[in-house]
Amino acid sequence: MFPELNSILSSSPDSFRTGDFILLSDRQADASFLIHHYLSFYLRAGCKVCFLGLVQSFSHYSAISQRLGVSLNQAREKGQLVFLEGLKDSIGVILQEGSSQSKLPLSYLRSPCAGLECLFKFVESSVTQNGENEDGEKWGPPVLLIDDLSVLLSLGVSAGAILDFTLYCQATICSELQGNIVILVRCEEEDVDDEGSNLLQKGLIHQCSLALHVEGLPTGYCRDIHGQMEVWWRSREDAMYNQRKVFHYKVHDKGASFFSRGTSSAVL
Repeated sequence: MFPELNSILSSSPDSFRTGDFILLSDRQADASFLIHHYLSFYLRAGCKVCFLGLVQSFSHYSAISQRLGVSLNQAREKGQLVFLEGLKDSIGVILQEGSSQSKLPLSYLRSPCAGLECLFKFVESSVTQNGENEDGEKWGPPVLLIDDLSVLLSLGVSAGAILDFTLYCQATICSELQGNIVILVRCEEEDVDDEGSNLLQKGLIHQCSLALHVEGLPTGYCRDIHGQMEVWWRSREDAMYNQRKVFHYKVHDKGASFFSRGTSSAVL
């Protein structure tokens, strides 16, 4: 969890907005550090977390969370964390025969055109089965994290089917249960014309209430600054972005530093 980012977003594990759809994206940079931030953030906040890890193993996320002071193994054992390990579970779906595979969360691997209904049902059951913590109290608002949603495009799922999935998740988690959604997507290069990727990105921007976009520095490589992050706050009332700021950042082993653009001595 990164205190400086919490300060920028005016949030903390003890006080944060609910009903938010937070979109993370990157281009010529790696925004994965934001997924690790939000994972540790919501676990510290006592939320029930459903994490769809589509590109990395559980041990990968666990090792980084450990450095941030959070144990994913303990969270999963307590029932606070439900983790779908896409890399591991996908092998079973591809190799399994028979009709039972059609009901698995990753059944789209065998039939991308069938859509993501089974994946949504997995998410829905994960966040509605709240459970209790060690003190006998129910977990906080449910949270869905996905890393990274755009990988579904390369597996043959259409952008329309993915957007339908996120709309259903938003209606259930953000509106009905007053929880939050955090989704990471990778953006294509600006000179690459990918209709599916562009449609997905535009659709998610329209749905989200907060967007964090990470990209490389326009000036090129810098040893002291790893890139810049654009923050868009979206007004819920008029469906327009009412504030937009740019920060430079540097990722450390156990955190990240953020600077308002122009205030860093390394990059002006």
